[in-house]
Amino acid sequence: MRWSDLLRMSASSLKRRRLRTFLTVLGVVIGTASIVVMISLGLGLQQSMYEEVEQSGGTTSLTVTGQSDYYSSYGYIGVSGMEEEPSEKYITDDVVKELKGLEYVKSAEPMINIQGIALKGNYEGWLDIYGMTPEGLEDLNLTLEPGGRLPDPDSPDLELVYGNGVIMNFYDKNTGMGYWDGEVPDIDFQKDKIFLILDQDTYYQTQSTDVMGSMETDDGSSSGNSAPKTAKKYVVQASGVVAGGPESYNANSYSVFCDLTRLKECLQKEFRGRAIPGQPTTQSGKPYSRFVYSAVKVQADDMDHVEELSNTIRSLGYNVSSNIEYIEAMKSQFAMVQAVLGGIGAVSLLVAAIGIANTMMMSIYERTREIGVMKVIGCSLRNIGQMFLLEAGFIGLIGGLIGNILSLLLSVGINAVVSGSGMVSGGSISYIPVWLMLLSMAFAVFVGMAAGFFPAVRAMKLSPLAAIRGE
Repeated sequence: MRWSDLLRMSASSLKRRRLRTFLTVLGVVIGTASIVVMISLGLGLQQSMYEEVEQSGGTTSLTVTGQSDYYSSYGYIGVSGMEEEPSEKYITDDVVKELKGLEYVKSAEPMINIQGIALKGNYEGWLDIYGMTPEGLEDLNLTLEPGGRLPDPDSPDLELVYGNGVIMNFYDKNTGMGYWDGEVPDIDFQKDKIFLILDQDTYYQTQSTDVMGSMETDDGSSSGNSAPKTAKKYVVQASGVVAGGPESYNANSYSVFCDLTRLKECLQKEFRGRAIPGQPTTQSGKPYSRFVYSAVKVQADDMDHVEELSNTIRSLGYNVSSNIEYIEAMKSQFAMVQAVLGGIGAVSLLVAAIGIANTMMMSIYERTREIGVMKVIGCSLRNIGQMFLLEAGFIGLIGGLIGNILSLLLSVGINAVVSGSGMVSGGSISYIPVWLMLLSMAFAVFVGMAAGFFPAVRAMKLSPLAAIRGE
């Protein structure tokens, strides 16, 4: 019997019992959609992680810090030749130059991380500021709102790029209400100029003095001999804002970026003759003669050289963290998540397989006389088995195809619900690649044929004479 005849007979048999075929296919549809949607959730989280890694420099990025703490001290350091410099490994210009000369290093860009206070009318907030080189800022691959740009290194002013979630750090000084209290600060970072304060200690001391007022003596004179020092306020303008709503999370949502050279100049002027908070000092509290960076962003020339380069830098006495290490750690966790979610969905397909087996057994009982006639006229046992396997395969194929369409619709709906909620980077939690759809369809067909195997064997073993005489 030709394959075309087998296909025609199998399709005809399914059409004759449409309701039963529909219910059996429906089970496969639910099972396939369950597996695909469940696995897509794990893949979506993994895809979100990859996007976040790309925003942090990609798989070839390494972050090098000193041995003193997680992020080394930073700032302008004065001259002190009377005391020994610290033995800890700090990130200085010499270290940056040394790192650039290492094998497999494509680039090495220093970075300063400081905290500042921002003022706009009655609003006050804190900023997590990163001073980076133009090359380092480009490596971040920031997606900015229309009209935005990276800070101009030739500009005499300090230009800032605000993260899309920075607005959450502001509150009304009069009411104490902020974003999370339901009061969205009336600030447009792209248009408004902001007062930036780098010397936080002096600012808060001044605020305390204003609140408490001047202490007066009995004769009415002020107890202070001089007015308290006030913190310098820098007028800063935004060059851009990271794209997305306040609650649309990404790796740079709560950060503020600026040009490294401009920030160093501001720090040197603000803390002239004094140690910048967090910088290494001598035992007497005096600053040192070197500028210490928070970290160095190193780019390897190839992902295969990241581990070797990390070991080389560690041997020099510095801390190293890489995105590839983060990815490897997260991959094992995501594999477990996908296995659990896929297992939950597989239960539905297992139930569907039982339904297919039941349908095929019922079909054999109803077509006993037909099977007997086919054997009498010379149809081979192999052809009879193939016919029933094709019927089961058809059920799996149709169910898998419709199940994939349903899973795509569910994925779109899930992503629409989480879009803008800030749950994951990019607002997408379900990701269905083409290979998952093809694999799920192949698996549905396999399950269908596996479920139809024993009924097909039973049909092959039927006695021709008993089958013809049977009702």
